[in-house]
This record gives sequence, structure tokens and C-alpha cells, in this order.
Amino acid sequence: NNIYSLIEINKDDAREAVLSLSKMMRYMLYESEQGNTRLSHEIEFMKGYIDLMKLRLSDRVRLSVSFPSEYEDCDLPPLLFIPFIENAFKHGVSNIGNSFIDIGMRTEGGEITFLAANSINRQGADAPRAASGIGLENVRKRLALLYPGRHELRIGERETVFTVELIIRS
Repeated sequence: NNIYSLIEINKDDAREAVLSLSKMMRYMLYESEQGNTRLSHEIEFMKGYIDLMKLRLSDRVRLSVSFPSEYEDCDLPPLLFIPFIENAFKHGVSNIGNSFIDIGMRTEGGEITFLAANSINRQGADAPRAASGIGLENVRKRLALLYPGRHELRIGERETVFTVELIIRS
């Protein structure tokens, strides 16, 4: 939908977006088949996803993204961090007020720390609280299988901010 709308506004940007989308689709099809991927590939996928999602953001959304420029490349399961980024864009963008999304990653000494924080988008005072969906539960189960005793997942919610911190030790 983002790309479809962009076609009328800026055809060159729409072409670039289609190329980015095709790279992402290839990654999802082929990298996820292999069982593991490289951290560098995962970071490129996340950057591509974020770039596509930026197409739909208004000026009232502050987006901050920080990935390491230098790190020791390592193997890890594909699409491990993307559910947190998807949730940030899904639940963190308000149509009626200012909002924010912060995404970051650090690597140090065989440890990867992924961070995501977003404003909580509640339309109106009586809006129901965002339920913990199946996506987060699936990530918890996947981490328990892949990194038993070698990960920490902290998910927090305050009145206006939702946070995720995932630490993976090799």
C-alpha cells in the first residue's frame, strides 16, 4: 500500500521501494530456508524493512534507528528481531498526535543487545490496552528453543511507552 501510494507521488522513489521490497522477499524466502543467516544480512533486512515503513510516516512521528557500523559478524536465526520492529510500527504510530519509535542494536564481546521502544497508540481514553499478541509469544518460544539459558528478553509497558530489550549471548 505504501508503494502503491508512492507511485502517484514520486515514480523514482516507488521504483527504489519495489527493488527494496523484492530484496526483502528474497531474503524471507531463501535465508529463512537455510536455518541460519549472518548478522550483517539480518541488519540489512531490518534497515530495508524500516525504510519501507518510513514511507507511511508523517512528520509527527520521530524515528530513531541505530545499528552498529562495526561488529563481529556471526550466525543467527533469520527474522529474529523483526517481530519487535513490526510491533513498534503497528502500535507506536498515532494518527492524532505525536509519537516515536526508537530501534537500536549493540554488539560487544559475543553479545548482541537489541532495543526497541515506541509510544503507545491509544485512540481515545476508552481504547482497550494493546494485548500481548501471538507474535511476542512465538518469539519467546523461539528464543527458549534457540538460546536456552543464553538470552534475556525484557518487555515492559508504562503508561505511554512500550519497550523491548533482547540480549543474546553466543
